[in-house]
Amino acid sequence: MSEECNHDCSSCSADCSSRSPESFLEKPHEKSSIKKVIGVVSGKGGVGKSMISSMLAVNFQRKGYRTAILDADITGPSIPKAFGITARATGNESGIDPVVTKTGIQTMSVNLLLEDTSDPVIWRGPVIAGTVKQFWQDVIWTDVDYMFVDMPPGTGDVPLTVFQAIPVDGIVIVTSPQELVSMIVGKAVKMAQMMNVPILGIIENMSYVECPGCREHIKVFGESHVEEVAAQYELPVLGKIPMTPAISAASDAGDVENLDDGNWFDQAVKAIEAIG
Repeated sequence: MSEECNHDCSSCSADCSSRSPESFLEKPHEKSSIKKVIGVVSGKGGVGKSMISSMLAVNFQRKGYRTAILDADITGPSIPKAFGITARATGNESGIDPVVTKTGIQTMSVNLLLEDTSDPVIWRGPVIAGTVKQFWQDVIWTDVDYMFVDMPPGTGDVPLTVFQAIPVDGIVIVTSPQELVSMIVGKAVKMAQMMNVPILGIIENMSYVECPGCREHIKVFGESHVEEVAAQYELPVLGKIPMTPAISAASDAGDVENLDDGNWFDQAVKAIEAIG
């Protein structure tokens, strides 16, 4: 450190040991209040990440918390469909108002801004990442206890933007029982570690089908490897979610808020509540 140091790293070009690392965190809208942000991630698509995001928000809302979902999956938005939302988001010069579900969950998704929800979003990565930042900065999130960020699969522009720009308190990794799960989960774990984002644990979706007669668990995708993978990275397994007609029916009908999910998410809820 120079003897003439004024401790203002922003105006100094010296490369010294006391230099603070640059922060890319963005502030939310000035009228927003968000206590905890939880990212829901997956290494690959098709594992039901949006359903997990939806049901985590639903479970926390049922417990009396004020919850929100930021749908960061810009090219594959499905949160509005799961909740049966048909209204479009509105706003003014002050900011954008999220659309509120039947039970009070605040939501924002690109599909809430499109003229036709079937229109494809054909944007390049930087534009998509910028849209996610706008959802954080320009939307007025009111008194949110827990915000769940439904992220697109992989380790590209949007997950990088979320981890850098939004103060994520922890992530839940969603996976499925297939053999290649180890490699895919490993990529998500290592990205989170590189970005210094706490990993709360793993949820295995589509874990089994329960026989309606004998209640036997039928493992459609073969034996699960999630316990081995979790042990490899010293992470807890926060739940094993079955494949049931009820989940598909609720999602298709836009009625996930009335889905009876038993105790599938109890461990995940406890892990998230335990965040200091």
